[in-house]
This record gives sequence, structure tokens and C-alpha cells, in this order.
Amino acid sequence: MIGSTAGLAAPAAAAPPANPWFTWRYVENNWGDLTTALSQHVTLTAQAVLIALALALPLAVLAHRRPRLAGPILGASGVLYTVPALALFAMIYPLLWDPRTTVLIGLVMYALLVLVRNILVGLQGVDRGVVDAARGTGLSPGRMLLSVELPLAVPSIFAGLRLATVSTVALVTIGIIVGYGGLGQLLYRGFNSQYRAEIATATVLTLAVALLADVALMLVGRALTPWARGRR
Repeated sequence: MIGSTAGLAAPAAAAPPANPWFTWRYVENNWGDLTTALSQHVTLTAQAVLIALALALPLAVLAHRRPRLAGPILGASGVLYTVPALALFAMIYPLLWDPRTTVLIGLVMYALLVLVRNILVGLQGVDRGVVDAARGTGLSPGRMLLSVELPLAVPSIFAGLRLATVSTVALVTIGIIVGYGGLGQLLYRGFNSQYRAEIATATVLTLAVALLADVALMLVGRALTPWARGRR
């Protein structure tokens, strides 16, 4: 006699594997990858911003001293800024075949416009009465730049530094197109594997780097401009 199955429960369907957005287990299991990617991200950002600042400062001073050159300098840096990041990295890489140098050059090019423009605005915003008074004391142009104009332009310079740094933190992730993208490597791997925890962790770390860098630069800028604090 064949037994009836009418009263038997249907077999339970297999539960889908857990794929949460946040889990500490992912951090524990991938601590080495996280620290490596984070270190790469922070190092690239710092180097790109410092190199861009070293290039932008003399360019802005030149544009300030020679107003006729301001347009070409800002125009050239503006053209570089309008090139899409993916296209820029893809164009530079075949010339160098070095992922890290490719990304670094691209980041410097993007930061230049922001820094040149803000430094130039800061120098142009210095009170002409102060400049004339300093010139009347016999200061040379170089001494006046270092002791009068640049210190008074610090608020504008640091505003540009903050903007350039935050945008650079975001752009580093796109470096994954040539295989060197800091936390972008984890984002790319997470998207490919649909691993939510990897995507969320890399995103949070990127935002944290940008926020901490912005706050640090803000505090340094305030420390260097005590007269501005006094006015507030």
C-alpha cells in the first residue's frame, strides 16, 4: 500500500545567504585589505594635493603679478578640469604603463584649477592700502609676498585646499580603471561580487577620510588666522 503524502508539510525552501550592508565580521576577515586600501587612498590624496599646491602657488603668484597671464593660466587649468576622469586616466595610462603615476598625475591636474583660482582670489583680495603701506616701508616684492600678501590670503588658500582635498578623496576611487584606486578597489570588488558589506564599508571609509581631512584643514586654517577669529 502506497502511503499518502497529503498530510505532510512541503520541504522548507533553502534560506538565502545573509548579505547585510554592515557587518563587523567583514572588517575582521578583511582587515589587511582595508588597511592597505585606506593607506593607499590617504597617501595618494596627500601627495596629489601637495604637488598641486606646489604647482598652483607660483602659477597664481605669476597671474597676480602679471594680470595679462591670469586668463591663459586659469583657462588652461580649466580645460584640464573639464576632461572626464575616466577618459583622462585612460589617456595617460598608455603613455606611462604605471597605474600609480597615472592616477597621481590625473589627481594633480584636477586639483590645479581649484587651488590656482582660490590662491589668486586670495591675493587679489588683499587690501591695497595694506600693500601700499608695506611697499612704503621699503619691502621688496618677494618679502612683501611672503610677509604680507600670502598671510592675508590664507583663508582663501585654505578654502581651496579643503575643496581640492575633498574632491581628490572622491576622485581616487576612479583610479580603479587603471588598477590603482585605493578604497575604490574594494568598491569595485564589492559591486562585482554584490557583497554589500564590502561596498558599504569602503563607502563609509571614503566619507570618513574626506570628513577628517576637511576638519583638519579647517582647524589648521583657523590656527593660522587668529585675526579672523577675533573679528568673528
